[in-house]
Amino acid sequence: MFMSGDIVSSKDWSPALNRGRHHRARLGFILMSTDLAAEADFFDMVPEGVAVHITRLKTEDYTTNETLARHIDYMADAASRIQPDLKPDVVSYSCTSGSIVIGEDRVMAEIKTGAPWAQPMCLVQGVLDALNELGAKKIVVGTPYLDEVNTAEAEYLLKKGFEVLDIQGLNLSTGTEMGQVTPEFWKEFAVAIDQPEADAIFLSCGGIRSLEVAEAIEQITGKPVITSNQAQFWSCLRRAGITDELTGFGQIFSRPGNALLP
Repeated sequence: MFMSGDIVSSKDWSPALNRGRHHRARLGFILMSTDLAAEADFFDMVPEGVAVHITRLKTEDYTTNETLARHIDYMADAASRIQPDLKPDVVSYSCTSGSIVIGEDRVMAEIKTGAPWAQPMCLVQGVLDALNELGAKKIVVGTPYLDEVNTAEAEYLLKKGFEVLDIQGLNLSTGTEMGQVTPEFWKEFAVAIDQPEADAIFLSCGGIRSLEVAEAIEQITGKPVITSNQAQFWSCLRRAGITDELTGFGQIFSRPGNALLP
């Protein structure tokens, strides 16, 4: 029995160690402080043995091209805080519009500065990876963004070789509002903006609840649906060497992504 004034002297123990619960891969994500959707989406999708590590980037709850551009100021610091001792396989900036406004090369350079042990990624690169994997060239895009952000996104997608048949935004200005739009609305919205000649439907924004209805939209429209969190997570898994075929989150998870594998 320990009594006040005693000195603890433990026996010699030989603890059994293994690679831990997350022995297959570790994924790190830098989320906006206003994001209400991505964290839950990632934990819904994560396969057994894969870790999801989250940090938050200080952001204003007002989403314009100007405020998005300021995310880069904190990127390296945020990346450095994601389990540096365990060295995640991939660290990704989880903001579609921010990736576009800042530029994916600049984002990845800052992540590499903060987390040199990890493969740097950003959300829009995951979207490009998924659309290219599907061979989609003609797309319709639905977003929650203001039209100044929608215009920047449309220009970006054109430069990447996609034909944007239509892009429609809800003109919401805050991340809180974006995260409060119901999944049922996103389903109805996606069906409404679809066009017969579209190869795929892209619902853009890591802070919206579109993952929950991606498969339902695919069943209604008969074509692939890409959501920001789904595409990013699929790409990060493949880049970390995880080729699991997940169900319930859209047909992209049936694709091997061989070009992304390490």
